[in-house]
Amino acid sequence: MIATSNTVTSSREIVPATKGRARISCIGARSFLLEAPGEFDLPAQRWIWALAQTVKGWTDIAEVIPGMTNLLAIFKQIPEDPELVTGRLLEAWNKAESLDLAGKIIEIPVHYGGPYAIDLPAICDFCGLSDREVVRIHYEASYRVFALGSAPGFGYLHGLDSRIYMPRKTVPSLRMEKGSVTIGGMQTGVAMLTGPNGWNSLGHADLQMFDPASATPALMAPGDTVRFLPARIEL
Repeated sequence: MIATSNTVTSSREIVPATKGRARISCIGARSFLLEAPGEFDLPAQRWIWALAQTVKGWTDIAEVIPGMTNLLAIFKQIPEDPELVTGRLLEAWNKAESLDLAGKIIEIPVHYGGPYAIDLPAICDFCGLSDREVVRIHYEASYRVFALGSAPGFGYLHGLDSRIYMPRKTVPSLRMEKGSVTIGGMQTGVAMLTGPNGWNSLGHADLQMFDPASATPALMAPGDTVRFLPARIEL
């Protein structure tokens, strides 16, 4: 599961957040979370992608997990000096140059509206827009996959128009169908599993997004560009 900066807490913080400086926290004994300063945007994510390439080459690293403008570094052994690890990560962060991953273009046909769009009326009320305006704004944008996580193959997508930002639900839907096209805050995505979900559904996609039998199970990968195609609009 990929950590996101608005949900992760830590038991012991090493470096306090300061303007223009990454924040590093302990996540257990062997893991360190570096969070980029500034906004949730593509420039910050490009630095995270570059940092991931550097840290992967360290001989004492077990796993590197790039997240949403953050990076989780998991070490093979419990570091004897956490402050030394913090210094290494900050130095690598400061030296990292912007890296834009050359991803593929993924087109996802969507049935907007209809029985799966259980939250479209609430989105319209919150944004002060008609259902047709919300749908049009959603499919006219292009999105970048920042990271995968939450559920197998789920892509965190950046690029949602601010006019249709919609907060996540305070009480999740108990059963949202797999394939639901959703909005959560300033992000959009496609539900990978049927079950409880706090995002807001405005349509449905039948495209298989995750195949565990495939050599590359997840359709999406960090750096990919996603476009939603209005295959059907039922409002």
